[in-house]
Amino acid sequence: MADQKTISLSGSVEMVQEFFEFAINRYLSKILSQLKTWLNTGEVQRLVVVVTGVETGQTLERWVFAVQAFAEGENAENAAPEAKTAAVKEITKQIQAIIRQITASVTFLPLLEEACAFDLLVYARKKADVPGTWEDSDPKYITNAQEVKLRSFTTSIHQVEAAVSYKADDV
Repeated sequence: MADQKTISLSGSVEMVQEFFEFAINRYLSKILSQLKTWLNTGEVQRLVVVVTGVETGQTLERWVFAVQAFAEGENAENAAPEAKTAAVKEITKQIQAIIRQITASVTFLPLLEEACAFDLLVYARKKADVPGTWEDSDPKYITNAQEVKLRSFTTSIHQVEAAVSYKADDV
């Protein structure tokens, strides 16, 4: 009879991965749920992903996704199904182009040589109803940063512009 206190490598990997998936999804789902609410009310202005060095506390990368809400897209709501399908396909292509740029950013971003952590900052209008568990943060700017503007995408209601700022290697 096999020892019931042992577990295989693949079983352990599965359990640890499942734990991280659950822990990270719980964190992100709360933020994304609030983000969805604010997108519906036009209160979100930017989502910023900040990468910080654990040892130094310095902001090493700052990914900014600026959101601009246009007037209600009544024409889009009343559009024919084939027009909606074409619009979704075009928006999907725009989003894919941004994702490709983000993936390719490894070619110009400096190699991060220390352990890093990330934080999400959501910029909302002053009138926004902010959950009590959320806290204010400084913007975590990078002094003398290099910035690269990425592609954007537009729906009939929102436009999202992307950029990354990073701490350039000291020369």
